Amino acid sequence: MHEEQLYRAALNGETETVGKLLAGGADPNSPGEEGLPLCAAAAWDRVEVAGALLTAGADVNGREEGGWTALHWAASNGHAATAKALIEAGAEVDAANESGDTPLTLAVRRGALGVVQVLLEAGADPEKYDGDGDTPLEIAASWVGVHLESALLDQIEKEGWEYVVARQYAKDGTELVTVAGRAADGSESEQVQAQRGHAAVATLLEDATGTYTPVEQLVARAVAHRDIDEDAETWWIVADSLGRRADDETYEALARLCGSEDAREREFGVDAIAQFGFAEGEKPYLDRTLPLLQKMVTTEGNPQVLRSVLAALGHQGDERALPYVLDIIGRPGHKRTMTDAIALADVLPPDHEEGLALLIAMTEDEDTEVRDWATAGLAGLSEDTPRIREALAARLADADLRTVAEATRGLLTRGDERASRGVERVLAESDDEYERDLVTQPVTG
Repeated sequence: MHEEQLYRAALNGETETVGKLLAGGADPNSPGEEGLPLCAAAAWDRVEVAGALLTAGADVNGREEGGWTALHWAASNGHAATAKALIEAGAEVDAANESGDTPLTLAVRRGALGVVQVLLEAGADPEKYDGDGDTPLEIAASWVGVHLESALLDQIEKEGWEYVVARQYAKDGTELVTVAGRAADGSESEQVQAQRGHAAVATLLEDATGTYTPVEQLVARAVAHRDIDEDAETWWIVADSLGRRADDETYEALARLCGSEDAREREFGVDAIAQFGFAEGEKPYLDRTLPLLQKMVTTEGNPQVLRSVLAALGHQGDERALPYVLDIIGRPGHKRTMTDAIALADVLPPDHEEGLALLIAMTEDEDTEVRDWATAGLAGLSEDTPRIREALAARLADADLRTVAEATRGLLTRGDERASRGVERVLAESDDEYERDLVTQPVTG
C-alpha cells in the first residue's frame, strides 16, 4: 500500500507526502503497480521529489519494465534539470534499455536540446548506436528540416479522430510542439510531443563527433530558427560552433555574409565573427575583424544588425573600438539596451571621462537590465577612483537585487567599507545563488 502511495505522490510532485511516506518506512526501491517512484518523478520533472528519493536510498540506476531507468524517462521527456540531478547522483549516462535506446538517443529524437547538452557535458558517447543501428547524429539529421507538426500527426493519426496542435516554449528555450487527438465519441485519446531543437542538437553532435558541415548548411539552420527559439538558442549554438573553427576559409565565408543583401545573413555573420577564433586570451582575427565592424558602423542601416555590430565591437575588447561604440549609442533615436552598457564597459580605456560619465549614467537608467549590466561593467573596471566608488555606492539602495549585488562586488574589490551594507541586504533579501555568491566569494588579485 505504501509503495503505491509513494509512486503516486512522486508522480504528482508531492514532496511533503513523499517525505512522510519515506519517514514512515516506505521503500523507495519497491515498485508500485505502474513502476518505480524515481522513474515517475523523472518522467514528470519532479526534481525535489527525485532528490528526496535518492537521499532515502533510491537506486539511481534501477530499471522498470523494458529496461528503462529514471534517466531514460527524464531524457525522453526533455527534463534537463532532473537529468542533471540524476547524473550527479551516479546515473549511467550510456545505459541502454531493452530496445537499445540510450538517454542520448531518446533526447535527440525528441529534440531536447537542454538534455542533450547535459548528457554530452557528462561524457555521454555521441556515437553509440540505438537499437535500430542509428547514431545520435543520424537521428538528429533525419529530423532537421522536417515539418514537426506533420511528423507528429503521422505518428498518431487515425481515421475519424479530431486533432489539436499546441505550441509553447520548453525550459531549454526550444519550441515544444504537442499534437493531441481523440476519437469523435471521446472514448480514446492520445498525444505526442517533440521539441524543435533538432538543428541545434545536430550541430552539437557534429562538434562532438568531429563531423564537418559546410558553412552554408549551418547558416541555413541558424537563419531558419532565428524567430522560433525563445532566445535564439539554435542561432547561437551554430554561431559558436563556427567561431571555434578558427580557420581562414570559415572566416572569409562569414565576412562575406557581413556584406550580404539579406539582413538576417548580415546579422548572423556579425554574431558568428564577433568572437571568431578566440581562445585563451588570443584573438588572431582581431586586426581583420575590427576594420570590418568599423566599416559596418558607417554602412549598416538595419537596427537589429547594428545592434549585433555594437555587441561585436564590445567583444573585441579593444580601445580602438570606443569611438564607434559611442557613435552607435549616441545616435538620435537609438534605443538603449543592456548591449550598450556591455559594449561600452568592454572597450572603455582608463581616464576616458566622456565614456565613464556615460557608463555611470547607464547605472541610473530606468531599465533594470541596463542598470544591472552597467553596474557590473563599472564594477569590473580596473580603475579605482572616488567617482567610481560613489556611483557604485549609489546602487546599494537599488530596487533590483542583482544590481545591488554587482555594486557590492565592485566595492568589495576596492576595499570600500560601504560594501557591508550591500552584503547584508543581499543575504537578507535574496535567495538567488549568483547574487549571494557575488557578495560572499573571497576577493582575489
